[in-house]
Amino acid sequence: MNRLKRDVVILSLIENLKKKGSWCGETHIQKATYFLQELFDLPLGFEFILYKHGPFSFDLSDELTAMRADMLLKIQPQPRPYGPSLVPRNGSKSFKNHFPNTLKKYDSNIQFVANKFKDRGVSELERLATALYVTQEINPKGSSEFRAKRITELKPHISIEEAVAAVKEIDEIIIVSQKHK
Repeated sequence: MNRLKRDVVILSLIENLKKKGSWCGETHIQKATYFLQELFDLPLGFEFILYKHGPFSFDLSDELTAMRADMLLKIQPQPRPYGPSLVPRNGSKSFKNHFPNTLKKYDSNIQFVANKFKDRGVSELERLATALYVTQEINPKGSSEFRAKRITELKPHISIEEAVAAVKEIDEIIIVSQKHK
């Protein structure tokens, strides 16, 4: 997918998250984009590594900065303890209008991710995204206990109970997401 189409997908994801109650900080956008790319095999081309709060893409972080420079996104301060939100600028609508086929093609996937992850906190997003990361790293058919144990090895601050719950939920999300492919 070329950069312009990818930016349209990201803008649409941010708009839909915002409409559904997300404050759209970078961590939330990172995780939502990760779910979108990995659950639906979207060819966004971002490489994610397991980082401080779960899967993170430095390329996506750079792209969000470039989108700000291109006047597609702006930073909106939030009250403490939250970091700033990223919100589409007014000109982003006319930009998106140039790519109706891209928007139509991925709308169902974007809606699914926005609905599933709209109001999740950073800790919950970290657990779920790490559960997906581990599931893909190990094997979707790997036992939930083994995957939960692996999560706690990678993220010792996540309890085994939280890891088991995250694996169970991500397995359910994977099954439901197949209907939106």
